[in-house]
Amino acid sequence: MSIVAFKITKAGNLPHPTQSKSLDEMTRGLQHGFYTTFSTLAGGTKVLGLHAHIQRLYVPALELGLVPSVDESTLRLRLAELAKINLPHESRIRLILTKDDGIIYVGIQPFAPLPDSVYQNGVHAVTSGVSRSDPRIKGTDFIAKSAAQRKLVKGDVFEVLLTHNGKILEGMTSNFYVIARRSVATTKQSPVASRGLLRSPSLALNDVKLITARSGILLGVTRRAVLRLARGEGMSIEYRPPNVGEEFDEAFLTSSSRGIVPIVSIDGNPVGEGKAGEWTKRLMKVYQEYVERKAEEVGNW
Repeated sequence: MSIVAFKITKAGNLPHPTQSKSLDEMTRGLQHGFYTTFSTLAGGTKVLGLHAHIQRLYVPALELGLVPSVDESTLRLRLAELAKINLPHESRIRLILTKDDGIIYVGIQPFAPLPDSVYQNGVHAVTSGVSRSDPRIKGTDFIAKSAAQRKLVKGDVFEVLLTHNGKILEGMTSNFYVIARRSVATTKQSPVASRGLLRSPSLALNDVKLITARSGILLGVTRRAVLRLARGEGMSIEYRPPNVGEEFDEAFLTSSSRGIVPIVSIDGNPVGEGKAGEWTKRLMKVYQEYVERKAEEVGNW
């Protein structure tokens, strides 16, 4: 997909020449810094969680004493202009703030949402023993560090899961979760079941756990919403990195551009029944409803 890039300055959006064929390639061509990536929604007219994405750049920059080339309100206006490039189609947008001078760069490419079959059938993942040196900061140096792992994403491999001491921390470009169910039927309906949200056999609250690492990971923008939605569906949260050899009932990943994607196998071993699980599907549904409620109009960025 063709990429256009701009340098964002107080004077305006200045075209930045690039022959890059991917946003990662474009990023590697700049000085090291901080970055974030997201896509537009609703035919290029909306975006979700833009403030959180911008803070991924501004917070670590200010901690280093860097002054970004433009403030957040100006950046929002510039992005609203640039988002029109691919209308009426969606755009995938990457923001990069370089550590040497605080300049903000924007890379934009047409974005094609994943086919429905990915969400219906799930994806395959593999594990790797690489992890982020500073997991709380989305640094561009990690793109170069993980270059070999990124090449593994091809064929039927959708994502590489980063591990440390045999525990799965996160995906290379996503957050990672597993679901543990207890197959114990209850004699009394739970409050959630009484609203018709749980299928038979009914499970009491906390009988279904969402397990995900809390430390050693990049805290994704989508992750915050998914954890809140999971609690609203009656799931309890267990903060720990799952073991690589652990048997999971269900697993999924999240990212800003892809939402919730079911994982049906890891390193060639099936997850649960080897298909998208019912609880993962439920979270996908409520997350999509959340996106439709919370996404901001481009003009209101």
